[in-house]
Amino acid sequence: MIGHLINTDIYGRNVLKLYLEYRRENFDFLREATSLFLDNLDRVLIVSCFPIPPMQIAETDGPPGALAIYRTVEKLGGKAEILTCKKIQGALRGFKVNFAKNPAIEDYSLLISVETPGRAKDGKYYSMSALEIDVPPFDELFLKSKELGIPTIGIGDGGNEIGMGNIRDLVCKHIKFGEKIGSVVEVDSLVLSAVSNWGAYGLIAQASIDLGKNMIAGWEKEEEKILRALVSSGIIDGVTKKPELSVDGIPLKVHKSFLTLLNSIVENKIG
Repeated sequence: MIGHLINTDIYGRNVLKLYLEYRRENFDFLREATSLFLDNLDRVLIVSCFPIPPMQIAETDGPPGALAIYRTVEKLGGKAEILTCKKIQGALRGFKVNFAKNPAIEDYSLLISVETPGRAKDGKYYSMSALEIDVPPFDELFLKSKELGIPTIGIGDGGNEIGMGNIRDLVCKHIKFGEKIGSVVEVDSLVLSAVSNWGAYGLIAQASIDLGKNMIAGWEKEEEKILRALVSSGIIDGVTKKPELSVDGIPLKVHKSFLTLLNSIVENKIG
């Protein structure tokens, strides 16, 4: 049910077709990602930053989900750090976050990407509209992690993010410009969602159910606080390209309603 919910394609980007075909071969993708997450909480590096052309300003999808995972790791007794661009760091200063600087990848037990560009087959990074974007090569950490055997989770929604290399063939089939923008960067476990923040929340919700402890409760209030902080710092909606209280063209009230429903599902499952 959670897998269906986080893939509700409100914006109509063909993510639903992508999801249905992905799920056909990966029925338990969310449970598998959750198991990998819960088994590797010692020290987690969470990466998130997606610049939007032509201004190359980071978008509102990604950081809220990254912060939610960060808080969950802390609640479960692990340690976490967030690796992101300077503008998002500035926006999240008031949320008591440990930011990574020049991380030594071998020191981490798990890497998680939430809406971070993954290089295409030509080595470049692209937006959904196939415009080239300028971004630090955060995906290099995931390529190195694979060599070192460090577990990785990718959360994405459009085909051009870290982790979408797992299903590049489906991205090419269902996503506009998929052949050009599709990421080749693979991860151990891919969480596909209609909005990457929703994928992060779905991961936390599934972990809550598995542990019998609701860790998503009340997050709709945090979502608003985080979005306001991001927008105040000039972070923009990736679809409207404006600094407004929305994510992927979807207004804040819809995201809050989504979180309320997700919380109800968790509460119903754990009793």
